[in-house]
Amino acid sequence: MANTTEELHEKFEPHPNPQNLTSNESQSVDYEPHPENSLKISAEHQEIVRAITALYSGSSNEKDMNVYAEKAIYDDPLSYCDTRYKIAGQWYGLPKIFSKLETKKTEVVKDSPSEIVFKLRQEYTLKAINKGKEVDSLVSLGLDDDGKVRYHKDMWNSKDYSHTGVGMLIKTLNGDHLTKITQPPESL
Repeated sequence: MANTTEELHEKFEPHPNPQNLTSNESQSVDYEPHPENSLKISAEHQEIVRAITALYSGSSNEKDMNVYAEKAIYDDPLSYCDTRYKIAGQWYGLPKIFSKLETKKTEVVKDSPSEIVFKLRQEYTLKAINKGKEVDSLVSLGLDDDGKVRYHKDMWNSKDYSHTGVGMLIKTLNGDHLTKITQPPESL
């Protein structure tokens, strides 16, 4: 079992192949979910996908947060978090800046005992402008032996992310300090 963030990152960071998982007939990367093509998954994995999409939709509650292992990583272009509590800081922050968060559709494209990968179409409506924007992404969830999410990677484009330089500094600062603003429950 990995104990440090570095071990979690090195051993369990998902590296999904967007070309293989999302290609359409033209062989271009297609992050648009097609629910009719979604793989059938177990009830346990369906509950994980439900909880994660609820978090994307602003649920920010402890039940949904408990799909994450206590030592887990959340990794997207804007944030890098290395504990469930820091991850909660991200989710509890969404309702503070968005007036509406809606999961439009999903498509599970890969499922195994240790990984779930799905396409996600999410609509975000900023409070300031009250206009929605749809975003398609590829979400990879690495699972531990207890079925908890230990690595959550959200790719917004067909590139894997760099974990170096100024970009990583900004992601880490966001992950490390957002909890001071969003104040998720200490019990997480």
